[in-house]
Amino acid sequence: MGNKITASLAAKGGHFRRAGTDLHHIELGPGPVLESQWRSAGLTIPDLVEMRRYRLGRVRRQLDELGYDGIILMDPMNIRYATDTTNMQVWVMHNASRYAWVGADGSVIVWEFYDCEFMSGHNPLVDEVRPAVGFTYFLAGPRYEEKARQWADEFLDVIAEHCGPGARIAIDQCQYLPYRFLEDGGVSLGSGQEVMELARTIKSPDEVAAMRCAVHACEAAMAEMYTGFEPGLTERELWAMLHAGNIKRGGEWIETQILASGPRTNPWMQEASSRVIQPGDMVGYDTDLVGPYGMMVDISRSWIAGGATPTAAQRNTHHLALEQIQRNGALLRPGTTFRELTERAWSPPLEDYRHYCVLFHGVGQCDEYPEIVFPEQWDDVGFDGVLEPGMVLTCEAYVGDRHGSAEGVKLEEQFLVTDSEPERLSRFPIDLVP
Repeated sequence: MGNKITASLAAKGGHFRRAGTDLHHIELGPGPVLESQWRSAGLTIPDLVEMRRYRLGRVRRQLDELGYDGIILMDPMNIRYATDTTNMQVWVMHNASRYAWVGADGSVIVWEFYDCEFMSGHNPLVDEVRPAVGFTYFLAGPRYEEKARQWADEFLDVIAEHCGPGARIAIDQCQYLPYRFLEDGGVSLGSGQEVMELARTIKSPDEVAAMRCAVHACEAAMAEMYTGFEPGLTERELWAMLHAGNIKRGGEWIETQILASGPRTNPWMQEASSRVIQPGDMVGYDTDLVGPYGMMVDISRSWIAGGATPTAAQRNTHHLALEQIQRNGALLRPGTTFRELTERAWSPPLEDYRHYCVLFHGVGQCDEYPEIVFPEQWDDVGFDGVLEPGMVLTCEAYVGDRHGSAEGVKLEEQFLVTDSEPERLSRFPIDLVP
């Protein structure tokens, strides 16, 4: 089947690696202006060829360690990690119209959305590109069962070719019918999310270099928010500045819209609204930003709008959140267990202050494994592990007074775990008054 499809692609105008490769946005990169700015800031431009080899090697290593013959990837974040290919990333998160295969035997196949086979042409590690079969109701309508069976039959052929009988295959996410049809075909299925989260945990030097560039771009956009702000803007108008700054600097999207002002900052998690920001308001936001090279920048700041003098309550709340960040960030050392982070972390007393949902979490292409919880959550959702060099985590703090001030403070920093002390990747000022 694969040879026939590859031949049909060639008939459309050449091998998929040749068609439009030099015009692909990943191949074009962030551009010479941004790269010059990053070099001037002392940053290294990542080697994407080496990054791709490293990531694919990480996936195959996890397949071997967990005893899988291959993995089917439906999550666009996992497809990007394994193949460095993208296409309508947010859209395909809810429309299963592109997917990938990575075999323990070294095979890599990408199935692309309609007539988009050329989108994978920039990465020579991809052996083959095929047209995807859409089996969601949106794409297939009442023929969804027929298309799900077609999808599964093609994968059963791939598995037979690359794995042989009795294959054990990981899959990260899939609707019920295709999953069932694979099992009916004799395939033993396991958790692809486990494979991919573990693979993505340790960042290579090139991934760290890419993240440093993304942080630099994000912080430039944050600076535009501060300089462009004036009282009378709505929360949405202020938030739009970060979106614009991200996109023009090679970023991709922002995962949430968490920006709030004044009384909307306590409790936390309000998304940007039509509220007009007033002088003296506390303004807090969480970037949750997928930036250049598809690397996430997840930092938070809270500041006083309009250059007003902070109140005593605002200063106290900010001081507590900053203390939590400073004390807990210093704990991110290699060899420290997740349980130790939970037990050693500091936060203001829960009976007096609201806090964030977690203490730390991993970050790479997006929020990633692990998530480190508060002591009171351990019995319900806690799990252990060990910090290793190359992991990147954010340190979270939210402080919202339960009894007095109507406003809260959200702060967050991004740290690289090194061989010794943690390195703070985010450098943007954390002051209450910028």
